[in-house]
Amino acid sequence: MARDDPGLPAVLKRPQISLLGTVDEMMLQSLAEQLGNLPDGRDPVALELTTLGGDAELGRRAMLDIQEARARLQPRRFVFLGKTVVYSAGLTLMSGFPREDRYLAADAVLLIHCRQLEQDLKLSGPLRSSLPLLRAKCHELETGIRLEEEAFENLIAGSQVTMDEVLEKGLYNWYVPAEEAVKLELVAGIA
Repeated sequence: MARDDPGLPAVLKRPQISLLGTVDEMMLQSLAEQLGNLPDGRDPVALELTTLGGDAELGRRAMLDIQEARARLQPRRFVFLGKTVVYSAGLTLMSGFPREDRYLAADAVLLIHCRQLEQDLKLSGPLRSSLPLLRAKCHELETGIRLEEEAFENLIAGSQVTMDEVLEKGLYNWYVPAEEAVKLELVAGIA
């Protein structure tokens, strides 16, 4: 374990917050309810997550909720446990925890990939009327890329992974098993 905390192994075996499924509005609501129902105290709090991914923006929202809860609960320790799969938007949520407070189950696999877009763009009519549509789409893409890079910065902070590496491997779905995640220092350890 990364930090000396005798209660950590026990709390990782019985997390107080459990999130399972798609990163969507229902998961955010469940997260808010479980955060609101935490008992008072100084014992560490563990959040476990299993997800195949979901909405990138809702993953960002969950990350912000986690960061706010961590600040509010100080000095109480707040740790992450990824179980089985933590894909896509789930990694964004995980990045709300500093590396030293991230753990994975031995069988866990992370999936790091760049934000996805599947959309047809149809231009029709005068050229002058098409230009604002193209500019708007470019702004959308630029904003999405900026937000993606912010999430990646949180994810790789303190690790051996560079931004260039995560951007390159993220183009082609980078699957990272738990042991490799520990070696790359994306997480503190295996629980």
